[in-house]
Amino acid sequence: MSEAVIRTVTSPPDLLASLEPLLREWLPRQRWFAGKGRPVTGLSLVAATDLLPADSRLGLHHVLVRAHQQAAPAGAAAEGPGDCYQLLIGTREALPPRLAPALIGHVTGGPAAGRTAYDALYDTRPAEVLLEALRSGARIGGLRFERAPGADIRAGLVPRLTTAEQSNSSVVYGDTFILKVLRRIVPGVNPDLELPLALAREGCPRVPAPAGWMVADLDGRTWVLGVLQPFFQGATDGWELALRELAKGEDFAAEARALGRATAEVHSALARALPTVTLGHAHARQLAGGMTARLEEAARAVPLLRPYAPALRTAFTALAGLAAEGRTWTAQRVHGDLHLGQCLRAPDGEWSLIDFEGEPARSLAERRLPQPAVRDVAGMLRSFDYAAHSAGVRGTGWTESCRAAYCTGYAQAGGRDPRTDPVLLRAYETDKAVYEVLYEARHRPDWLEVPLAAVRRLSVPEPA
Repeated sequence: MSEAVIRTVTSPPDLLASLEPLLREWLPRQRWFAGKGRPVTGLSLVAATDLLPADSRLGLHHVLVRAHQQAAPAGAAAEGPGDCYQLLIGTREALPPRLAPALIGHVTGGPAAGRTAYDALYDTRPAEVLLEALRSGARIGGLRFERAPGADIRAGLVPRLTTAEQSNSSVVYGDTFILKVLRRIVPGVNPDLELPLALAREGCPRVPAPAGWMVADLDGRTWVLGVLQPFFQGATDGWELALRELAKGEDFAAEARALGRATAEVHSALARALPTVTLGHAHARQLAGGMTARLEEAARAVPLLRPYAPALRTAFTALAGLAAEGRTWTAQRVHGDLHLGQCLRAPDGEWSLIDFEGEPARSLAERRLPQPAVRDVAGMLRSFDYAAHSAGVRGTGWTESCRAAYCTGYAQAGGRDPRTDPVLLRAYETDKAVYEVLYEARHRPDWLEVPLAAVRRLSVPEPA
């Protein structure tokens, strides 16, 4: 690794004050902003570091800012007094037309007065600064840019921001690397870095090994800011591939079976790499209790769910009942938010799993808890249902074929067939469908029928 470049540079203290009116309007409009529907009542600075001087032609400020809002709805993850967001803010005298989508606003006071502020990840030069910092192992203020041992990060790779809407932002460098820049950040060990590093040590080829990462050291705690990974040129994510095959009328069972095998291989590697635990009566009762509480919250918020709540609750009482009879389950680290969009199929047909951050709405502590591996399986089974709805083929048997093939592939690769534990599988599928009902009701009402259809099915348990 090249010698680290160490600089101690902090942004002027009045930078945030001059940007706050603009950020209050801009932040809630971003796809990755978690507090949708609640106005920002104030901003407080966590840390700010100049990556390029404010008085240069192009200023670049790395800003960690906490957004204060009205009280969050019941059940939302609580990480402290307001969510903390990572911003890379560029300033220019004038914004060229190509950067119009990145506009934050025109600054009227403070050190950047008279300049235009914008989201710098849209811009080539700021993105190059991040890659060079990772390549050189730079230390800038409280920021650390780490390069993995043996990683070959070449200079001069041309960056481009991906256009996919997601809860973070990603920059691709010359079809060689992809930098995932986390937006809503919390202190502590982030599974999006922790699990791929553990799998790399285990030699698991199904998950790309990190080539570098960005962290901030603040108040004695480490905050993971971003992860640099190999970019799979020509790869297609599972969601796009499924919709493409559906549009052509092609069967997806073979791909679902291969995806099941890949999932089982990742689960096996995680079980080898990190500790597993046994869920006994007390743990299983707590697990079922949490599922029941989420159901009750969702039923209060979504009236259409209420008629099904008593029947759905039986999925969780059945799980607690098995535990009371002495049944135990193995829990391990899992992906935590597995669906078709979190899987990549390479041109040679091999599948990889990506994005191990877990469900963003859950706290970091929850996301790092060992879980039965069937939780990931349930997420993928629900994803097949979403794909069928999106393509307008629900009720044709496509979903059922994919579900069966995925479980078969999972068992073929050494995992236990999820269908042999129908009580646990039903409980996790029900919990996932309830989560989807609440999410769609709040964010995508047009999609609400998808999880409601699953709710109706899960309300009638299959014969033992």
